Amino acid sequence: MAPPPRAYSPAELRQRCAQGACLVLRGRRLYDLSGFVRLHPGGEQLLRERAGGDVSAALDGPPHRHSRNARRWLEQYYLGELRPSPAPQSLLETEKPVNSTARTMNHRMDPRCKTVDPDKDLVDWYKPLLWQVGHLGEKYDEWVHQPVDRPIRLFHSDFIESLSKTAWYIVIMVWIPVVLYLSWFCYTSLAQGTTRLFSSFTTEYSIPVHKYFFPFIFVLGMCLWSLVEYLIHRFLFHMKPPASNYYLITLHFLLHGQHHKSPFDSSRLVFPPVPASLVIGFFYTLLRLLLPEAVGISVFVGGLFGYVVYDMTHYYLHYGSPKKGTYLYGLKAYHVKHHFEHQKSGFGITSKFWDRPFKTLIPEETFEEED
Repeated sequence: MAPPPRAYSPAELRQRCAQGACLVLRGRRLYDLSGFVRLHPGGEQLLRERAGGDVSAALDGPPHRHSRNARRWLEQYYLGELRPSPAPQSLLETEKPVNSTARTMNHRMDPRCKTVDPDKDLVDWYKPLLWQVGHLGEKYDEWVHQPVDRPIRLFHSDFIESLSKTAWYIVIMVWIPVVLYLSWFCYTSLAQGTTRLFSSFTTEYSIPVHKYFFPFIFVLGMCLWSLVEYLIHRFLFHMKPPASNYYLITLHFLLHGQHHKSPFDSSRLVFPPVPASLVIGFFYTLLRLLLPEAVGISVFVGGLFGYVVYDMTHYYLHYGSPKKGTYLYGLKAYHVKHHFEHQKSGFGITSKFWDRPFKTLIPEETFEEED
């Protein structure tokens, strides 16, 4: 039988707050968000400011409101109970009664989003998950969209496990030198004046490609990457694997399901260089076959730079604290909505551009304030 929750006095809470803790009060239930406050989608400053003032707005203010899934996410940080004597509101966050705020969001919630207790879950969190998830069958799609705040281990082998995760700065250290070298190679190759488009079809009407075209081809590569990014995220990462196919479920979890299960696992927010090199090598080979060498590599290097921007932006949307009112502030709220409420829309990471023509834009009304 579980021990009764600890009761905290106002004096104890004042002491914790004075030491820098960020506490949330819902009814008499206390939650310690000190470890999560920096990752708060609305920004750490917003959460701490509201904790010392109008606390109900802290959970329901712009740029996002909390879905039922986000409220259940809070249960992972349960601390104890508040003693009946009132605590100073300047020290704690309180919230509107659950029913008065939750009912405005229920009709927008993805029905798969529910709370999860990792210690009573469908998988054993003390063992590698990759070989377990395929056995979930029809329960997998619902399970993978019940986010938790804890690290994920995929493989038994420590070496293979190390290849499946990486720090954000490794992406810059590995790929930016490649971008710089290939950019120099392409520019000098085009400067020789021997590169022509369509020369394999017709000599008379082939088009010369001068070195001055390189910046435009580079930008074209970035634009093509943004489309590829959207298509991969929507149709590959968010495919619904057949419940009877163990291997497709395992593949989905390896590619992207793990990220939705644990969206704040910092070691799994960017693509590790070893598996990334396989995908990048595929696109490099494809463009070399389709286009003249200097042109194909120019498109490729623009796309590679777009990929680096994508990975860095994605990491920042999870771990950064953009200033209120900035582009990244709104983009962070948009991406959080994708994780916690709208998994079937909002596939753009660096922008919402492709969500508009493909009609997967998250409705603007979900970002409005509560009355």
